[in-house]
Amino acid sequence: MNLDFSAMSKSELRTYVITHPDNKAAFHTFIDRFTSEASPETFDLPNSNAELEEVEILIKQKLEQLKAG
Repeated sequence: MNLDFSAMSKSELRTYVITHPDNKAAFHTFIDRFTSEASPETFDLPNSNAELEEVEILIKQKLEQLKAG
């Protein structure tokens, strides 16, 4: 049986990859889709504990926004 991974939603494909870890074609399709949709924005690594705490706060705020949205 041939599955059309390109027709699957990202969530469906992720579930399939998790339940079929040996399917390299599904894995590569998922990674290709994930990287193509990923933000090209990059960030420098935190240089101090204060910067690290700031990053943690920003991540928590983003997660709250995603839960609310």
